[in-house]
Amino acid sequence: MTATAPTADAAVRKSSPGAARGPRRRPGRIRRAGLPYLLLLPALLLELLVHLVPMVIGAVMSFKELTQFHIRDWGTAPWAGLDNYAVSVDFDAPVGKALLHSFFVTTAFTLLSVGLCWLIGTAAAVFMQDTFRGRGLLRALFLVPYALPVYAAVITWVFMFQHDNGLVNHVLHDQLGLTDKPSFWLIGDNSFLALLTVSVWKGWPFAFLIVMAGLQNIPRELYEAAALDGAGMLQQIRRITLPSLRPVNQVLVLVLFLWTFNDFNTPYVLFGRSAPEAADLISVHIYQASFVTWNFGTGSAMSVLLLLFLLVVTGVHLALTSRGRRTAP
Repeated sequence: MTATAPTADAAVRKSSPGAARGPRRRPGRIRRAGLPYLLLLPALLLELLVHLVPMVIGAVMSFKELTQFHIRDWGTAPWAGLDNYAVSVDFDAPVGKALLHSFFVTTAFTLLSVGLCWLIGTAAAVFMQDTFRGRGLLRALFLVPYALPVYAAVITWVFMFQHDNGLVNHVLHDQLGLTDKPSFWLIGDNSFLALLTVSVWKGWPFAFLIVMAGLQNIPRELYEAAALDGAGMLQQIRRITLPSLRPVNQVLVLVLFLWTFNDFNTPYVLFGRSAPEAADLISVHIYQASFVTWNFGTGSAMSVLLLLFLLVVTGVHLALTSRGRRTAP
């Protein structure tokens, strides 16, 4: 009798519903836990193929003496070590001096473009908060520069900046008489102003869109209470709008900075393969160093230096913004 009791208990445990479901729960939990990673796998593979693999190849190329003589089989190029980096940062030599000039031009261009894009986009978004006739149509018109393809938009500006029959000279010189003679906008010192104009025209609708979305999260009761306390429009913007938009603006400014500093399409379409000295952005400068002079090793080293600079800027920005969030009341 005592010998048959354990076997009977075991049979009861095997036949009970809880015992039958117990072993099956573990595979189900594993499948549910692994489903997010499975869904992310295609995006990770594409990111690996499109960005990470070329990035690693470019970093390897920066340590090689890669010229047109080894372009068919770049693996056979002689190893140069840090020579390409030494040439790039030797600011007393022509290559390093030209790169430093391009860096300063790109920095000034980026700061002006990001600042103007943010200012115009924020002003337009605040203005669009009020209800008036035709607001929807005006919002759609504001987003047209952002929706247009880059090449089509910039080529249109190329025609507008023409010296003899361009619309810009026609308005400034012929119509308004603001200049003594038609200006050259695509060469010389005016090329920087032309590039800045196109960049701001193309980029401020993105800032407008992001800020307008951020304004939707600010309760209208705050503005009504401020108006009852006698606060004017400027005080409301300073005390309510800008502090409430701080998290949005932190991300917006970083994204605009990275996009503008890396912008290649706008100067390339506007000026061609050789940009004027006043508008020599670092993206076009690296392209010229790589594909015009056929010195791919030096161009790759410049690209790696640019990547490191942007990583440092991004890290400093994220550190400062996270510290500000922790110290905020």
